[in-house]
Order: sequence, then C-alpha cells, then structure tokens
Amino acid sequence: MKGGIMRALHGMSRFDRFMKECVEGKAVNAQDVLPQIFGYLFEENPITGNLSQKTIIDGFAALVDSMKKDDNADGPAEAGMTFLGQFIDHDITHDATSVTGTRIDPRSIRNVRTPNLDLDCVYGDGPDATPHLYSQKHEGYMLFGRQDNPLDLPRNSDGRALIGDPRNDENIIVSQIQGAFICLHNILMSKSKSDKSIGQAVADCASMGIRKKAWDEVPTDKMRFEQVRRFIRLHYQWLVLNHFLPAFVDDKIVGKTLETDPFHDKGPVMPVEFSVAAYRFGHATVQSTYTLYEDKTVKLFDMLGFQRRGPEATVEMARFFGHGGQKARPVGTTMASTLFELPDNVAKGTIRWDDFEIPEALAKRLALRNILRDRLSLHLVSGQDAARRLGFEVIPAPKALTDHHITKTPLWFYCLQEAQESGKKKLTGVGGSIVASVIIRLLRLDPASVLNTHSFTPWEGFGGDFNMAAMMAYVEKERGNVENKEDLYC
Repeated sequence: MKGGIMRALHGMSRFDRFMKECVEGKAVNAQDVLPQIFGYLFEENPITGNLSQKTIIDGFAALVDSMKKDDNADGPAEAGMTFLGQFIDHDITHDATSVTGTRIDPRSIRNVRTPNLDLDCVYGDGPDATPHLYSQKHEGYMLFGRQDNPLDLPRNSDGRALIGDPRNDENIIVSQIQGAFICLHNILMSKSKSDKSIGQAVADCASMGIRKKAWDEVPTDKMRFEQVRRFIRLHYQWLVLNHFLPAFVDDKIVGKTLETDPFHDKGPVMPVEFSVAAYRFGHATVQSTYTLYEDKTVKLFDMLGFQRRGPEATVEMARFFGHGGQKARPVGTTMASTLFELPDNVAKGTIRWDDFEIPEALAKRLALRNILRDRLSLHLVSGQDAARRLGFEVIPAPKALTDHHITKTPLWFYCLQEAQESGKKKLTGVGGSIVASVIIRLLRLDPASVLNTHSFTPWEGFGGDFNMAAMMAYVEKERGNVENKEDLYC
C-alpha cells in the first residue's frame, strides 16, 4: 500500500480488491482485455499526517456511533426504493457488498456487470448464452415459480436461485423485485401473442430509435422475445430516471445534470467515488423494521434470502411502493441500529490495518466498514475537497471527527451530511451530483436508452401515472394470465 498506510485490510472483499486494482492500473481490465470500468473522478488521496492509527479509528468510530438510531424515521421516498436501488446497483456494478450489507463471494457471479441499465441481472446474456434462465419448452419465456410456491424465484435442487445475478436473492424484498421483472416479461410474452393491440403496442415501443435493418436481422422465432425485452428495458430506464433518481436526489441537481454533466463526460464509466461512497447513501435509508403484510413485522436481517421462499414469506408490495405504504428513512446522518450489529454471515472477525487490530464489535458496524473502505482501501478524496472542486459550499467536519483532530470528512459521510444540513432529506451537492451524473451518463452512453429515444412515453396499459407501484399492481393483476404458466416452474 502506498506510503505504508495499510499492508492488508482483511475486511476487503474480492470485489473490493478487484476495484482497487482497477484504479491502481494493475487489473486485467486496465490492459485493454476488458474495458476500463472503474477509476477516479478526482484522484487518489491516501491518509497522511502524524495522527496515530488508534486516534483515526477512534474518530471514525465516534462519528459512526453518532449515527445510530433505534426508531423508524420516514423520509420522502417509498420504502421499496431502497431495495430498487439495490437492484439497480446489481444491474450496473459487480458490487459484492450490497445496500443491506450482505457479502457475496464474487466467484459465484457470472461476470462483471455490464455498466448499462440493461437488465442483464434479469435476462443474463439471453436464451442462447444463459439457457438455464429460460424455458426449454416455450421459446423466449423465463423460468419462474415452483410447484409449492408459484411466486418464488426459479431454483435448483439446493435452493439456489436461477437468475441473472445471484445477489438479487439476498433478501426477500429485492428477490420479489427481481421476480416482478421476470413475471412481467412472461405476462407480456403471453399478452402480446393473445391480444393484437398489446402485441402492436409492444412492437411499436420496441422499435423506437432502432434502425429497421437491425430488426430485419432478428430471427423470426426470437422476435417477440427481443421486442418484449426492449419494451421492459425502456420502461425500467424511465423508472430509474423519472422515479428513482428524484426519490433520492434533489430535483435541481437532477435537472442541472441533465443539462450539463458536472464531470464533463471525462470521468470513468464507473467511478469509485460513486460505487464506494455516494451511492452507498442507500444504507442510511434502511429502516430498522418492515411490515411485510398484515401482522407480519420483521427486522432487516430476518429477511435474508438465498433459500427457498414459502408462500407465507410473500410480501405485499403495495406496502413498499405507492401511496399509503411504508417510507424509507430520510437520506441523512442517521442509520438503523440493526446495521450496527451485522450478523456473522455478513461480517465476522476483526479487521487489521497494518499492526493495528480493529475489534469485531466495531467491524460489525456497517457505517464504519464504509468509512474504512473509503479511506483505507481506496483512498477517496475528502468531502470538503470534492465540494471545492465542484463549486459547492464547504461543510466543516463534524465534531466527532474534530474532537479527534480529524479535519476532513470521509466522502461517504459527507454526502449524507449534505442531505442532512440541506433539510431536503435527499442527496444534494457533491453526493447528488455524483449519483445523478453516473446514472444519467450511463443512459447517455447507450444509444438505445430511453434518454436517447425521444419519442418514448410509458405504455398506457399500466394505467394512469407510470411508476413502480403501477408496475407492481399490473404484475399482481395479470400474473395469472401467463400461457403455460406451470411449464415455467423450476
């Protein structure tokens, strides 16, 4: 490690090491074997100065302790948006540490996520390259459900979900979001065949912004699948741009970024400042408990997945999306107390920084792990330096840090501090600019995205204003109208 700051941080996952090698120019993908995905928006910023390791860790721990809250506080976003954010994260990054803190061995993941909002976490590489996701009897349909629970994900004999990204089975909320997109695909495959008007609407939408010659090259037996897939991708991208981003990022920042990218399209496709810091705002929006359905309230880590889900664990998604449902915590400097005692299957053992050992009790605090990844592993710039570079008013370091002679705030916490002090309960300033820039740039770079399909409007068949609640309601209403439904059980 540069400057001898850290020889080995044992809290790093395999993904963290891969990302670190990318930004240091040591990874395979830095040699043009794979596209350079990860990099810095700013520059590497290792820890310097004369403070002892104990003083630094004590300061970070004091900052983390100031965040802990036992209550459920309601912010402006719907509760399900936290988990939609996790789903989006899994669609665009190969991130082995999720929004809710679960650690997955990246060796179990198909490949590095394509940095596009293309739903490859649902579709994989399509029926030919990832046939285990698809029916072998019915062309273009995806496997979904089991005989003993028609609403669960498809699974093998060990209970492992057969989906494009295994991480989308890590808790039952993101699992059901994954399932909703699979089910929507099968519904539209059936209805576009049985209802001529729906079939035409799907085909017309799918053709927007695509050269006719490109469709001429699609085999006839693959046409309906490709049309449905693009139809759903466009609606998903519309949701990310018009529903998810405004839920968590100040409208003024989103609007300004749509006009002018604050990083002038010069940054990497997937900045570590986004993946390690700004986008981890989702941790602060997790509630201590959730009501899954009537008389069923559970703590966060009671919802862990990676196993067969019985009918009794099916969540009423109207409780997570839509008017009258539960809310996410506001984006800010508080976190649910459940994230301060991560279970052993998420975080176990001490973390070492050179010869200094961080005890397990501290290592189980998700907020501290975020700060350690930020400052010790990937050396991100401070929030104050980022604010100066972007022309925002600088917020001083909080008292918990200055009491330990630390005058610069780790970028992850600074993004939350901006939201807290603005009173907006959303990302703004540095945090909002990074999140909005990355997501909008991904859409700009994709010539077939909704941002580059100027004639797109959501399908009126979803009813009223299109949003996640409308999509979930449509899936719930139409899930029984799937051709050969039981043949799709795994």
